[in-house]
Amino acid sequence: MAAADQENQDKAVRSRSYKDADYRVYFFDNIGELQKDGVLQDVVLEVEGRRFPCHRLVLSVRSPYFRAMFTSDMAESRQKTVVLQDINADAFEEILNYVYSGTINVPQDKVQPLYQAADLLQLDYVKNACRNYMVTNVDSSSCVDLYRFADFYSLDAVQNRSLQCICRFFAEVSNTEKFYSLSVNQLTEIISYDKLNVKEETTVWEAVVRWVQHSREDRLHHLPSILPHIRFNLMTSDDRAAILDHPLVKENPGNSELRNLAVVGETSDPQRRVGMDAQEMVLLFRTVGTDTSQVLCLNPRSKQYMTYRHGRLGAQRTPDVLAATVTRNNDIYILVEKSTVLLFQYIHLANVWEKKSSFYRETPEHSYHQYTEAARSIPSDVLIEVDGHLYYLAVHILSASRKRRISMVIKKYQCLTDQWQDCSKPKPIPDKQPCNVAVSSGKHLYLITNTEMHRYDPSQDTWCKVTPPSTNLEPCTAVAMGTEIFCTDVAIRKISVYDIEADSWSELPAWSGPNLKPTLFVFEGQLYVCMHDDDHDESIYVYDRSDGAWKYLLTLPDGPWGICGSTLPVARMYVYNPTS
Repeated sequence: MAAADQENQDKAVRSRSYKDADYRVYFFDNIGELQKDGVLQDVVLEVEGRRFPCHRLVLSVRSPYFRAMFTSDMAESRQKTVVLQDINADAFEEILNYVYSGTINVPQDKVQPLYQAADLLQLDYVKNACRNYMVTNVDSSSCVDLYRFADFYSLDAVQNRSLQCICRFFAEVSNTEKFYSLSVNQLTEIISYDKLNVKEETTVWEAVVRWVQHSREDRLHHLPSILPHIRFNLMTSDDRAAILDHPLVKENPGNSELRNLAVVGETSDPQRRVGMDAQEMVLLFRTVGTDTSQVLCLNPRSKQYMTYRHGRLGAQRTPDVLAATVTRNNDIYILVEKSTVLLFQYIHLANVWEKKSSFYRETPEHSYHQYTEAARSIPSDVLIEVDGHLYYLAVHILSASRKRRISMVIKKYQCLTDQWQDCSKPKPIPDKQPCNVAVSSGKHLYLITNTEMHRYDPSQDTWCKVTPPSTNLEPCTAVAMGTEIFCTDVAIRKISVYDIEADSWSELPAWSGPNLKPTLFVFEGQLYVCMHDDDHDESIYVYDRSDGAWKYLLTLPDGPWGICGSTLPVARMYVYNPTS
């Protein structure tokens, strides 16, 4: 016996286990093929009249709901066809694809029924995917629906983001049928929010009136509990008197209490709404020195400003801000450079930067490896909105051994999918000088070079040439205002004006001051320029078109402030705390 035991031990020592690293991949690929080919299916799930043949074993492995169904004494465990209630058929089809592939597709118009189905079937991964999709895709058209949905399912992150969006676009969304579907508790939570973006408190009162009148008999009795959340002291005495005289107040049984509330407005002092103090402001980013995490927000007319610290944006060091832009919806985006180029969006009412997708910054060095002596790439990064979409454009100039090669990259950002896509092939050929600027006007993007003018049509993803500047322009900065594009060189020797409708150029009087690097911007319908001198000081001038002259306004505080791109972005800032 001892010899036999020893022999068995020797065999055990000589044995070895091998793990197939690709086993799971092959296993689920084969499972998916069985489903695709309709092989060995042993149950049919019926959803909204549609039949889905599948495998009990696979369903049980992937879903606790199905495991309980098929391994218990429930009638469904013995049935060939199982009818599933309260599930959307299209959503279930996506879930079945996930069960067999491990990949879930979240359609914009099916995210809510998809979450509902995943919640019933206890698929946590699908629920998390839907939640993340909802958080990053809240807009003015979906925020009320998502707010109500998130409130029902206790999705705090979705509810908070939806609430921020409702408050930001309150004047718009409070006129929609979706807003009238809010419960009284949901309505009072919204109108109680300090960060409601309204210029006047009467906007809140008018929204409440519309909500009540949408179902007057059922909602009129809620008015006494709603009105305490309206800030009467932020109204004029005439506005309060008009409310007291409103039929809804007069006819309400609790009108005496309502009258008292309106009177209290004269003495109480509630918080002002954030929209009441919001201002248009020019944004400048600190790009020189040790602390590059600051943003200067400036109102050049009132000469008020605030500094905002954007932090490290998820990096160990504060990354360089390559470009910044503000969309027509007042969304602020910046591009920062780490190992890749990262896009961040500023969430106004949360006062935070949210990380979006990234891409590799393409440079032409790998294509021109023969130019090794003193080779350098001069990039010009632009982030710009064109016809409601975000675009990245960069011109790279490789200079070496007295030779120059150029490369242009243009990418489009898809907000719904949070992805970048390459566009426009072939592209126009920019100048081999660092004097190419891009500007957006209407539904087109314009690339201005020394001797040419190119127009990009995003709807067709095509470029065409338009009338070029009459002389060597050497563009340094350009900005669009109305149907005109203003452009000038680094010394402002002349200001060239392109009329978009007439496809023609004209000139304004030249700059009469010292040669300082300019950056143009438009603020409240007027043309401004920020001038930078060699000591890193920046001054703001406004152009008086009637006099044909630039007029000094102010010097920026605590410089130097860098410029991202060829124009300064202007945004309506809701978090306002003036320091001057």
